[in-house]
Amino acid sequence: DDPADAEAVSHKLLARGGFIRQVSAGIWTFMPLGWRVHRKVEQIIREEMDAIGGQEMLMPVLTPVELWETTGRDKLDVVFHIEDRPYIMPVTHEETATFHAREIQSYKELPQLWYHFQTKDRNEPRPRGGLLRVREFVMKDGYSFDRDAEGATQSFEANREAYKKIFSRCDLETYDVIAESGIMGGQLSVDFLAPSGSGENVLVRC
Repeated sequence: DDPADAEAVSHKLLARGGFIRQVSAGIWTFMPLGWRVHRKVEQIIREEMDAIGGQEMLMPVLTPVELWETTGRDKLDVVFHIEDRPYIMPVTHEETATFHAREIQSYKELPQLWYHFQTKDRNEPRPRGGLLRVREFVMKDGYSFDRDAEGATQSFEANREAYKKIFSRCDLETYDVIAESGIMGGQLSVDFLAPSGSGENVLVRC
């Protein structure tokens, strides 16, 4: 049966097919079939990131609160804090990647492109739609360290093209559009939108 609160077709099919099971609001277990699919998608992403010079690593889920205090993002509403310990459950890993980038000694070591697949936690106020809006998820995030603004733009465009190939290999129809950076910050930002009946954005094409 469809879950009682399911609106999105993907939510209904994933639950009915035994791909995922809900543990709590916005928190899901990938069942064996769902995890097999997840790993196949992850491998496609890995191959395209490696093709543009990305280096895979794995940064920790628990991150010291002082890293977040340096950027002021420890005050974000979506961030989970460990109440009795000075740690944060990261929604993203810019602070940790930058911590490691302090080891770079010379511009001759640049550019660097690091990425990983890691569990993230977000205090999502309206978890819904199956895996579309959740409180815990696996995210692939990547970080480039470049010599100058021109190098950063080149890294950005290389990643954009890699994502186009990823979505193409997954047979997804997507449109890359100018976007707001939001809490991530930065000057360059693109959203890839996939037309969907359960989406919340409006995409106008001409």
